[in-house]
Amino acid sequence: MLTKAYIPYKGYYASPFSRWQMSLANENAISLGAKTARRWFLASDLDPTVLDYMYYGITIAQHHMFYSHTWASALLVDNQKPLPALMVNQACTTSTTCIHLCAVNIEAGTYETAYALMSDRCSNGPHTVWANAMTPGGEVESENWMMDNFNGDPNAGLKMIQTAENVAREAGITREECDQVALRRYEQYLDALADDRAFQKRYMFPVEYSVSRKKTALLEADEGITPSTAEGLAKLRPVEPNGVLTFGAQTHPADGNCGFIVTTRDKARAMSKDPEIEVQIVSYGFARVDRGYMAAAPVPAAEMALKKAGLTVGDIKVIKTHNPFVVNDINMAKKMGMDVMNMNNYGSSIVYGHPQAPTAGRLIAQLLEELVILGGGYGLWAGCAAGDTAAAMIFKVG
Repeated sequence: MLTKAYIPYKGYYASPFSRWQMSLANENAISLGAKTARRWFLASDLDPTVLDYMYYGITIAQHHMFYSHTWASALLVDNQKPLPALMVNQACTTSTTCIHLCAVNIEAGTYETAYALMSDRCSNGPHTVWANAMTPGGEVESENWMMDNFNGDPNAGLKMIQTAENVAREAGITREECDQVALRRYEQYLDALADDRAFQKRYMFPVEYSVSRKKTALLEADEGITPSTAEGLAKLRPVEPNGVLTFGAQTHPADGNCGFIVTTRDKARAMSKDPEIEVQIVSYGFARVDRGYMAAAPVPAAEMALKKAGLTVGDIKVIKTHNPFVVNDINMAKKMGMDVMNMNNYGSSIVYGHPQAPTAGRLIAQLLEELVILGGGYGLWAGCAAGDTAAAMIFKVG
């Protein structure tokens, strides 16, 4: 359990998410993430030079990735001071790893104010070529960072969606359940768009991207959302033969970024937009399950986070999950006694997409804002990650 790490209220943002191959497709995620974070700091009347350390999360390689962390930190502070940084890659749980690293170092007194910046661009993912002189004619080996890895875990030998189908069979999850929950997730997302996107505007910050060499534009809202209806979902065919998951019940690759300040209680209060609202990082959980069962991993991770915090599911007011497949949520609800229809209010990655590193961060920003609306309490985030792993975090808003 953590006792000393806090997030200033409104000391975080998430950009809109853009479906891959749309407006952000040609932006370098490293520089775009850092420049967006700097714009957010200045717009929030916060000085980025107060930071002592930064963790930079990214999973899909970009140009200059070798220098990603130091380049991003230099752009963030506009080279006004040296800001040490470290790159982190843990696929879909990268945000929680970065936030947790900030928190444990605040706890240890290593430094007093840290920043977790996460950005990714699934669009135009790189194609790596590996030399292999032992092949006939010296033919190279190649890897598509996006499609090859989505479609083949080298340890399990399965596509990601096949790991979710394994969990569906084990848990007795039906196609009808998947369609019902997928529709509910879309309806929850529509709630975030009500009143001129009132909920999203509580945490969302626009991205400035290049239209041409001389022209830029702002992306102020999610891009590329696919509407869902009960009739439309019912007509879709399963992606895998005899499976329960359709394209309407899984996420899509996207581009975006997010950031969080993590600091001491006193400094969080000083930087907060409302010093009466206190955001504490309470605990962290992690797990790895049997090969080929990725969608099951959030359950033991969440159980660990709850145990460390001395809490039960009944103590949790808000639950957010990264749900690349709707099976994740159904399995978690069945195993942990949760109401699957009341998780992920205001939208989740199954609807607005999955840029890898910043996905969990956006969900955590939503979790904090929902807790504020509800008058405070405990919130749980949990999600799976490539390689049958998962992480979970508990936050308290007081």
